[in-house]
Amino acid sequence: QPTNRIATSSQATPGVEGYVFDGADGTQMAFWTCSETTPSAPHVHEFDEYMIVVEGCYTLITYTANGGEERTRVRAGQECFILRGVRHGGEVEAGTRTIHAFGGHARIVSRRVQIGRMNPKAYGTR
Repeated sequence: QPTNRIATSSQATPGVEGYVFDGADGTQMAFWTCSETTPSAPHVHEFDEYMIVVEGCYTLITYTANGGEERTRVRAGQECFILRGVRHGGEVEAGTRTIHAFGGHARIVSRRVQIGRMNPKAYGTR
């Protein structure tokens, strides 16, 4: 087993095979392949997250302070940006492959940008 394979116990989503690559500045890149249709548990990061769906579909769920939720389908070729501190989870379809970048120092000027190709949607505020 490769040393950069993410342990099943560290995954928010069951049935996922993931690999991580650490940057010298503390950033990370992760590559996930989902073998089954399953939910991803709600969680929060202390860093920004950028995600692009390479194949399949991931339904991103962001949670509001008043208990509401917003669902956004992110399909192959689409990307999104989730600001640190935003509680989120999702639902992934079997066969979906995603690439994630964690960390960084990007600042988002607008609170929300439409999801799409090379025009990621930002979730949360700074």
